[in-house]
Amino acid sequence: MTSTSIIPPFTHDTAMKKVRMAEDLWNSRNPEKVVQAYSKDSYWRNREQRFQGHTAIKQFLTEKWSQELEYRLIKQLWAFHHDHIAVRFIYEWHDTSGQWFRSSGNELWAFDTEGRMFWRDASINNERITATERRFLWPLGPRPADHPGLSSFFPPETPALF
Repeated sequence: MTSTSIIPPFTHDTAMKKVRMAEDLWNSRNPEKVVQAYSKDSYWRNREQRFQGHTAIKQFLTEKWSQELEYRLIKQLWAFHHDHIAVRFIYEWHDTSGQWFRSSGNELWAFDTEGRMFWRDASINNERITATERRFLWPLGPRPADHPGLSSFFPPETPALF
């Protein structure tokens, strides 16, 4: 199954699978592979940047992963409706000086009838952390199936999401 084999309208189950597939793709840190999940004219807002199309997406991801080293990401379904999905996410990485960061945010996604994302809007915040504060310690690549999801990293009084 590929990320484009799941097409709208989404059910809870298919939206959950779509989010996990996106997480696994991004954890590959392979721009050529990741861009295949997006329409050729996909529009992105990432923080203050806005760009469109496969060439711009590949360039963005190549630069991102050359600066955000040892990148590990967890995404979580927040909401879905027909051809839209909202997620929250956290990822950890370090820069070339060795400073670790935890980045968190929300994304809004819209999909075409072939299951490719044609619109992505991301709001992201960075927090400096120490290496000992890291929580995402699996080997580089997709998060292992038995590794906790995002809800497990919130305090007990925080309502669990899905």
